[in-house]
Amino acid sequence: MAYLAIENLSVSYGASRVLDRVTLDVERGEMIALLGSSGCGKTTLLRAIAGFIRPEAGSIRVDGKDIAPLPPEKRNTAMMFQSYALWPHMSVAANIGYGLVMRGWKKDAIAARVAEMLKLLQLDAFGPRPVTQLSGGQRQRVALGRALAVDPTLLLLDEPMSNLDYKVRIELRHELRALQKRVGITSVYVTHDREEALTLADRIAVIDAGRVIQFGTPEEIFQRPTSAFVAGFMGADNALDVVGTASGAYTPANGATGQGPRLRAHFRSDAARLAPASEAGGKALVIDGVIAQTIYVGQGYRYRVRAAGADIWVHAPERVAEGTAASVVVPLDALLLFPTGQSTNDREVA
Repeated sequence: MAYLAIENLSVSYGASRVLDRVTLDVERGEMIALLGSSGCGKTTLLRAIAGFIRPEAGSIRVDGKDIAPLPPEKRNTAMMFQSYALWPHMSVAANIGYGLVMRGWKKDAIAARVAEMLKLLQLDAFGPRPVTQLSGGQRQRVALGRALAVDPTLLLLDEPMSNLDYKVRIELRHELRALQKRVGITSVYVTHDREEALTLADRIAVIDAGRVIQFGTPEEIFQRPTSAFVAGFMGADNALDVVGTASGAYTPANGATGQGPRLRAHFRSDAARLAPASEAGGKALVIDGVIAQTIYVGQGYRYRVRAAGADIWVHAPERVAEGTAASVVVPLDALLLFPTGQSTNDREVA
């Protein structure tokens, strides 16, 4: 039996269904990411696990016990918020020990537990310091220490890195992952950032419109998406209709007649290459068009190619002038193919 088992969980706000029969199994010590765009239901799911939202149907079991009917204080979960929610008038040590005070721990036991957390988080010398004198990354560690100090059964994290700058965020991802593995706590992490989910999670649940669309390892979600929506969300946001050819390749469906079934092809911009129209060829998807926009991105250029009735993005190391005729060449093994009814053109893809 999974350590955290969510089964057929539904939540509505009035007439609007926010979570629709969500089912997830999380193993002990595992970190899963709930990944999706704003409004998809991922934070509602996290808050339902924490007890801040009462589901209308379904169960939430932790170690075999259904906690769905219990109030938040009876669930022994700890949540780390976006804003960290630290007490500004308290020291680092007082913030970390706050939950223990509320649980009636004795002073000596609190001091020992706080010292343990400070050492674990590499904040040994920061105990007496006011939290207002800390950097964003240090505050995040204090918030994490406060959550871990109470020895929760589940650690729930609601986009805790969204307020940090990019460089600090990258560093803390690795710190958080290493710490979670070292402590061995079961964790549920909400994010809209696919790179963050891929870096941190053992498994990822992609959520859209209140449903889990795909649940699997980062490699499965990234390399083998089961729908056009997941493919687009995970960065394969180039999409156009193609048809099969007699040679086993594919060609843009725009203007093609008398060939195989029409499919929706998704591919990543870094999986394609840009070639002069006269040089494109071989067993690959070749999309002829014109360069409509050139963007310098530091390590080469990003091009928007207007082709086959669509805008295709592709990376290339060399600069090519806008208005130049060119072809986008995509290896067949880089294509993610889906039925045409799974188009994501009219969906928000983050």
